[in-house]
Amino acid sequence: MLTRMPIWRAASAALALLLMPSPALPCTGISLAAADGAVIVARTVEWALSDAGHDSLVLFPRHHEFTAQTPEGYNGMRWTGRHGFVSLRAYDQDYGPDGMNEAGLYVGMYYFPGFADFAAYDPAEAERSMSVGDLMRWMLSSFETVDEVRAALQGVRVVNVDDPRFGGAALPFHWKVADATGAAIVIEIIDGGQVRLHEAVLGVITNSPSYDWHVTNLRNYLGLTQGAKATLTLDRVELAPLGAGSGLLGLPGDFTPPSRFVRAAAFTASVRPLATAEDAVYEAFRILDSFNIPLGSLARAREQATDIPGATQITTAADLANRVLYFHTMANRQVQKLDLKQIDFERIPQQVLNGGTRRTQAVHDITRDVETPR
Repeated sequence: MLTRMPIWRAASAALALLLMPSPALPCTGISLAAADGAVIVARTVEWALSDAGHDSLVLFPRHHEFTAQTPEGYNGMRWTGRHGFVSLRAYDQDYGPDGMNEAGLYVGMYYFPGFADFAAYDPAEAERSMSVGDLMRWMLSSFETVDEVRAALQGVRVVNVDDPRFGGAALPFHWKVADATGAAIVIEIIDGGQVRLHEAVLGVITNSPSYDWHVTNLRNYLGLTQGAKATLTLDRVELAPLGAGSGLLGLPGDFTPPSRFVRAAAFTASVRPLATAEDAVYEAFRILDSFNIPLGSLARAREQATDIPGATQITTAADLANRVLYFHTMANRQVQKLDLKQIDFERIPQQVLNGGTRRTQAVHDITRDVETPR
């Protein structure tokens, strides 16, 4: 069911969000396309509370039996997965903020505080109820396309399940779902379980407020352009732009969700032509570098987590056409990848992959290449 939030309610919720003390959990997502048909869905994952272990991955095989969690325990919806998939983990739990299945369906969870409002738990509806993490696993294990997800959503109820294992934080999320055709939607659940679906404009997503608010806010930045502003003459004085990039003068540079949404939309809309999937993967990483958040920009020194070097714990790029997940982390900037085409999801057991958890920065020393005349 598609619903609209009244303007007064959206405004009051946004004000409350600005005034409330909250952990720094911003994430930014984009999508890029290449001339060879590749679709790349990329994002940063910020979690400033503590080390969430997002560099650990979990693989699920086909035909896995799932039981969803409710406030009463593991008595929720049961289903058998059709597709194998990979997911980032969080706090050693077998789901996390990002995942892709063997059919090229992507699902990402993004923090949505002050606006997410899930269905009240009803024991009579337990057989179709699930937590936020279960919704992600259900989509990844069950569907190939965005249209399939869209058609099936009304058959499930997402309920809030308090889970202290996730750093003690509440878990209000919205979701981006994308497939190898380039289709992408944002799923938001508000007002006690009402499901709202939005087309993901340019594949961009951040956090609160609601997605339609972010799209409307883009109208405040219609004057942004690629290239330089034209030279202007005033009273016989010629005024030329000071340096490159003047067409984007006024682009917001802070880390709030509205500003990141505008910046991500501007960078995605102005992306250079990309020939191959690999070109698009590395262009996505370059764009997302500008969303990498240092801890000191979000909290005072005494409030900062001591077990992480930055709020951006992992940056991912999922090649949906070729079924390859790329990522680099806060502690290892070397790009790593997992090729789902090389995995026999019919035979593998569920397993955790810790190969990406090597926390050393790769530095290549070229001092030996210096030539000194004899």
